[in-house]
Formats: sequence, C-alpha cells, structure tokens
Amino acid sequence: MKLKLQLNNVIKNAFIQANIEQTPMSVSEATKPEFGDYQFNGAMALSKKLGKNPREIAQSIIDTLDFTGMLAKAEIAGPGFINLWLNPLWIAKQSQEALADKRLGIAKRETPIKVVVDYSGPNMAKQMHVGHLRSTIIGDTLANLLTFLGDDVIRQNHIGDWGTQFGMLIAYLEMKGEDGSVSLKDLEQFYKDAKGEFDANPDFANKAREYVVKIQSGDAHCLNLWQKFIDISLGHCEEVYEKLNVNLTRDDVRSESFYNDDLPKIIQALDEKGTLTQSNGAQCVFLEGDEVPVIVQKGDGGYLYATTDLAALRYRTGELEAKRISYVVDARQAGHFKQVFRVAKEAGFVPEDVKLEHIGFGTMMDKSGKPFKTRDGGTIKLIDLLDEAVVKAKATINNKEDYTPEQIDALAKIIGIGAVKYADLSINRESNYIFNWDKMLSFEGNTSLYMQYAYARIQSIFRKFDGTVTGDIVIADALEHRLATMLLRFEDVLERAADDASPNQITTYLYDLVTLFMRFYEQNPILKSDVEEEIKMSRLQLADLTAKTIKQGLDILGIKVVDKL
Repeated sequence: MKLKLQLNNVIKNAFIQANIEQTPMSVSEATKPEFGDYQFNGAMALSKKLGKNPREIAQSIIDTLDFTGMLAKAEIAGPGFINLWLNPLWIAKQSQEALADKRLGIAKRETPIKVVVDYSGPNMAKQMHVGHLRSTIIGDTLANLLTFLGDDVIRQNHIGDWGTQFGMLIAYLEMKGEDGSVSLKDLEQFYKDAKGEFDANPDFANKAREYVVKIQSGDAHCLNLWQKFIDISLGHCEEVYEKLNVNLTRDDVRSESFYNDDLPKIIQALDEKGTLTQSNGAQCVFLEGDEVPVIVQKGDGGYLYATTDLAALRYRTGELEAKRISYVVDARQAGHFKQVFRVAKEAGFVPEDVKLEHIGFGTMMDKSGKPFKTRDGGTIKLIDLLDEAVVKAKATINNKEDYTPEQIDALAKIIGIGAVKYADLSINRESNYIFNWDKMLSFEGNTSLYMQYAYARIQSIFRKFDGTVTGDIVIADALEHRLATMLLRFEDVLERAADDASPNQITTYLYDLVTLFMRFYEQNPILKSDVEEEIKMSRLQLADLTAKTIKQGLDILGIKVVDKL
C-alpha cells in the first residue's frame, strides 16, 4: 500500500499516454489541504528539455491521467505544479482493507536482505551509564523496524571484554574470593577498588599483568574467573534491557574476544594485498587523501579497535552474509568508521554491494546545555535514570484509587520508560538534546504520554460503545479524508525511516496523526445520538485503524500502550 509508489505509477502511465519520453519525478505530500493530497512538480523540470511552457506540459499530463481509480481530480497551480486529490471511494476501500489486516496493509519486502545492526556495546568493566542509552534504543528501534518490514535482522551487541584491565579485574575477583557476586553488585566501585589495589600494590599489579597473558593464552583458571566476571556484567546489562523493553539477549553478544583468533589473519591478509606500511614499528594502512593512517597492529604486537572492526566486518559479510551493516555508535566515531569502512572495501573484506553505515547520534544534555552528569560530575548510571523515570511517572498518575498497587506499578513503568525512549527517538538522532523530565512526561506536545493517551481514549470509546461494528468505512467530509489519507501513508513513513535510519520520522508521523485524530474526535462526533448509524460505524472503524496504527508505531519504537489512562 505504498501510496507514493502507486501514485508515481499513475503519473508514469500518464507520461506514456502523453508521449513524454522522460522519467517522471516523484510526487510529494501536499503542504496544505487546499493544495490537495499530493503534488507533482515535474513539469517545471521538463520545460527546458521539451522546449515547452510548464503549464502546457502539466495540462498534457492531466489530460492523460487515469481518474477511474485512486485519483479524483487534478489541478494546475502556479507556473506548472499539479495538485492531486485522492478518490474518497478508493481511500475508504484501502482503509477497510488495512483495518482487516493484522499488518495494517503493510506488505513485507519482496526481496528482503540480511541486515546486521550493531548497537548498545557496553563495556564489561563498568555499569551501563546514560551514554549507552541512545545507541541501545536507536539501534533496537532500527532492528525492530527492519524486522517488521521483512528483512532478516541480526542484532549484534559488540561488548568490550578483552584488554589489559581484565587481568586486573580477575586478579581482584580472585583476591576477594570465588564468589564475587556481592562485591560485583556495584561494578563501578569494584573497578575503582581493583584499580586502587593495582596502583598501590606492586605484587598485585604484576599478578594482574601475568593474568592478561594467561587469559590470552587460554589458561583455564583465568578464563574461568574472566567468564564469571563477564556473566555477572552481562546480568546487569540484561536487567537494563528488560527495563528498557529492548530486544537484546545474551545470544546477540559478539564480544571483542569472539574475533581474537582472526586478528593475525587480518594482518596477514592486508600484508598479502600489499596495503601495510610500517611506521614507528606499527603496522598501518595509509588511505589515499587521508593523512592519518589506520593503525592495525602496534609495535609490541598488540591489536587495536580497527583490527577487531575489520575482523567483524569480514565475519558479518562472509559468515552471516549481511548486505547492510549498521553501526549505531556515537557521532564522534565518524572518522574511525569512515576509515575502517574504506579499508574493508579496498582490502576486499566486504563486497562492493554491501551497504556499510555509521548511524551516528548526538549527546544527551542537561538543562544548562552541558553533558548529562551527576551533581558531583560523575556519570549517571542508566539503571538509576530508568528507576527515577518510573518514580516520576508514578507521581503523574491521578485517580490512584481506580487502580490496584500492582496496576499502578505496571502503568508507571510503561509511562516512565516510554517517556525516556520517546523523548530521545523524537529528535533528529544527529542532534544533541536537552533531557527534561517535565517535557517528556507531559500530556501535551510530541511525547509518548500524548500518544498513549490518544490510544487509551480510543479504547474508552469502544468500551462506551460496547457493541458490534458493522458496515463499511465512508469518507463523508474533508477531515475524514485527511485522517484516512494519513493512515494510508504509514507504510511510506516506515520505509523512509528505515532507509534513513531515522526513528524521528516515525515519531513525527505519530504526532501529526494523533493531532489530526484529536481534531477529528472533537469535530466529528462518534457516539452522539444524532449521528447516523452508517456514519457512526464508519467513524468507529477510522478510530480503530488510528489506534492500531499508534500501537504498531509505538511497538516499533519499543514502547507499550495502555487501554486505560
């Protein structure tokens, strides 16, 4: 039900009938209702090519347009724009079909591809902090979206679990006793204590260094302690993912250590291709036009992030057969990924037809416009932020006597977590944004709560109706025409958001949809006694389709709805 695609085909057929041997431009949504539903501006671009007045070209297109199906009328505006109105009967039929389909008329892709989405990426040495929030929820939304559209999505959580600090950590874990669960409850403090011991005790420091070598050489005792530390750390991450309603599991983890055996092979492959240059003892790849080389092996034989990323790219295209690989990582890593992607393509690790993309994002700021920190300048733990969101959401719930304590807790979690996620996803991901509790927990504006309230209001209409909906959708006035048309645009919005990896296109659509529905609800009574039965049934169905669209949109964002609010 891609509206634009269908309209473009109508325009294309008109070009053929009018003997215009050019590929038409794509239609666009009309900027105002008085300009129709869509606009076609291609006549302007054709004026020079065809040596004709653009209005004359526009008229020849209109004269050959098919008005027996989706189009009701077309008009020339200004110097040669064509305003297009959809046929209300066609809109009604399409809306009816969407309502009857559990996917709302959105087809799965005919040619799905394998997509790897790399996101979250916590470090096993510390608790997840607010800096992990954006990667986690933007990446999860993209994975949800592509899955819904039919692609074969492989979620990858690339965790840092391999490095010099782990010798220190497992040595300290051993020193504290085999059961480190108590001391590891606060991973941040555990790391600080281990580092303090490392700095103050030379014997401990030497042991820690020995343990690094032992881990890398496969020593069973050290690997057992290392695995214990990883398991406890991952348990903390899973607690955060559960609170966030994020679809990452332990099966999705592909840590640095996973690629360890492949790192020497990456160096060997680059060497065989003649792309390596030794610089100050390090093995480097110099890229044309780039002064800074990509260092893939240090002088002491150690490897770098770039080496691991190259191994991961080769694995994801070779073993996983991915055709699109999306790295949802802080925008400050743009230079790193640009270089790594170039090396991977030029070295033949990644075929030319594979799309590699760095999905960068900005920083979360406090009200003063500074990076989000605790009062003493420390990093805010993500789980603490989420717990605070639930507490603040609970404070906004009125009429608590209408709910059981368990229902209040469940409702507060849905509202609070939804508010945090939606506030983040509703802005352009490349922008920094101000974290504001009052704004994100508001019933007004582009917030999760506004969407959840609209959904709950529609459910209350059906509780009040308490009957069986019959009959067909009828587009009886301009407002119903606009609402139904917007509902039918949902697939185009999802496709565009997937291509651009931009969740804010979904939130913008949902906000526009809900705002329009609220106008429809106020101006077009549904259950009033003087409303004709046919119109009542039609409006109930439009309301139902609106609710299902809101729910599906929020589900892709990883946000739940409630039937009563």
